[in-house]
Amino acid sequence: MKFTPYSKYPLCYKDVSFWLNKSGEETKFNFNEFCDLIREQCDGDYVEKIELIDEFENKIGRKSQCYRITYRSMDRSLTNEEVDVVQFAVRDKLARVFDVELR
Repeated sequence: MKFTPYSKYPLCYKDVSFWLNKSGEETKFNFNEFCDLIREQCDGDYVEKIELIDEFENKIGRKSQCYRITYRSMDRSLTNEEVDVVQFAVRDKLARVFDVELR
């Protein structure tokens, strides 16, 4: 097994939650494409992990998901402000590309 280096710097995580569909409609959302979109927004350097942390369907059939994106640099501490810039870009592109409703 090959050793994988890890960062000694603190992580910064941000959550993004959204409605996948309107009642009765199919969604355009694809998890792999979502991961690619996130890595593209921050050049892949700061994304350590993307995980689904919550999922539910309401009474009228709308589905919601919440993902936690963990950001961390190998060479320095990331500031909350710089992660926010990436996170807002991710949210904006997510809504446009997948036609989801952000929560």
